[in-house]
Amino acid sequence: MAALWFVLLLPLFTVGESQLTNALNQTDLQAAMADMRARSYHGFVILLKILNSMPNSLQKTDLTFFMPNDDKLSQSSITPDRIQNFILSHSIPTSLILNQLLHFPNGSLVPSGVPNRMISITNTRRSGMLLNNARIVAPNVCLSSSIKCHGISAAIEFDNIIPHHQASAFKDRPQNNIPKPAARSVKYMNMPPNK
Repeated sequence: MAALWFVLLLPLFTVGESQLTNALNQTDLQAAMADMRARSYHGFVILLKILNSMPNSLQKTDLTFFMPNDDKLSQSSITPDRIQNFILSHSIPTSLILNQLLHFPNGSLVPSGVPNRMISITNTRRSGMLLNNARIVAPNVCLSSSIKCHGISAAIEFDNIIPHHQASAFKDRPQNNIPKPAARSVKYMNMPPNK
């Protein structure tokens, strides 16, 4: 009889837990958007609100967003069906403040939120921290939640699009076993653990 109750009640606990997780995710997202608004990244907030209203659009709370300012964002051609692609290509699937980004070796490639798009991280004294073509101009905009964000000088451009099957293989490899391509001198780097 006890086993029957366990089988009947287990789904209720699972549903309750997933609803709690979604509520926490929304709390983090709302806190991050408040930080963005406080620093005048209103356009990015609008895109996030539109994306958040779509089912299953933002699944992970440990994210880092790279946000062009409103002027640069208004120069981007973003259609309604490409909002998710734009937002995810301007994010990485882990939460990193600027100090953590500075630990990446120059030329490191990190996966964006879109499987076939990689972001190259370059840190120079002259130009500062570059993400592909965009420079971080406002570091650590979002600090009040698990979601982190940084303002950037332009929408990120991707010339290093890799085929989806290679991106999946890159993502699934063990951390210490990532080969370097022979034709390029770019270092591949997995995301550092959250602390």
